Amino acid sequence: MDARAFREMPITLSLCFRRMSEEPATGRPVEPSPGRPVELRHLRAFLAVADELNITRAAARLRLTQPAVSRTLAALERHLGVRLVDRSTHHLALTPDGVAFRDKAAAAVAAFDEALDPGRLRTWPLRLGHAWSAFGPYTTPLLRTWQDRFPATPLELLRIDDRTAGLTRGEVDAALLRGPVDAPGLVAEVLFTEVRVAAVTADGPLAARASLGLADLAAGPVVLNTVSGTTTVDLWPPHARPAATLTVGNTDDWLTAIAAGRGSGVSTASTADLHPHAGVAYVPLVDAPAVQVLLARRDAPGHPALPQLLALAREIIARG
Repeated sequence: MDARAFREMPITLSLCFRRMSEEPATGRPVEPSPGRPVELRHLRAFLAVADELNITRAAARLRLTQPAVSRTLAALERHLGVRLVDRSTHHLALTPDGVAFRDKAAAAVAAFDEALDPGRLRTWPLRLGHAWSAFGPYTTPLLRTWQDRFPATPLELLRIDDRTAGLTRGEVDAALLRGPVDAPGLVAEVLFTEVRVAAVTADGPLAARASLGLADLAAGPVVLNTVSGTTTVDLWPPHARPAATLTVGNTDDWLTAIAAGRGSGVSTASTADLHPHAGVAYVPLVDAPAVQVLLARRDAPGHPALPQLLALAREIIARG
């Protein structure tokens, strides 16, 4: 949902979910409630619980009492007719319905906050997310050309450590993504492909090699960015998987771990240009498939400048 559409909605949000679901702990159905409509406070409470997975911490974050948060969450579940949070264990956990609803709730709250931001009432910036390496070598030409041609619509490039760079949560209008995107509700255009490179410790033995293969990296630990990266152990053949892996959550931690000699990594060629690091050497990787670079958006009405963004991206690529 984009900010313009959200401006035309009442502040009280009516969510039209009317279905039954079984509670994992008891098997009893949760009856949908046709009473009061859901408000933003219900969504904010659920998102706080989803982030903290603890009612007490969520209440402190919202500056509410624990019973108030519990009642708000229960009211939301009654309205939807589903269990969003599993309370049957010692630690709270989102149910499958809760996981599916989290991105929708976050997108709705983000759109509302965006619509009411006083600093954006006279302009409607186009927010372009990325998790790492942005538009590769075309990043600066894209930003400069956009500024020259569309000065009334600022293009904001935002790094968000998330597989869809904040797109499914409504934090951006479009996103530059790498690798396959299987998140529901998104559409993507392939812009270009990038070769993969190995990232190794700068003073290690692999850094002196002219090129490397996947087997060279598998002999030692491999650092995997499991939050926003595209590399998994499936990149290696089943019989030649890495001996050990180290998981991190963003590009900065990935680089730090490699520089410290804790393992090697795999990324795309743009990473070598946009993320240089004194402790990391990038070496061509000869036997790994290339990675597609995509421009993704939500499959719904969005920012009116999205067609111009796609056209300009393709134009800049064609220039070389």
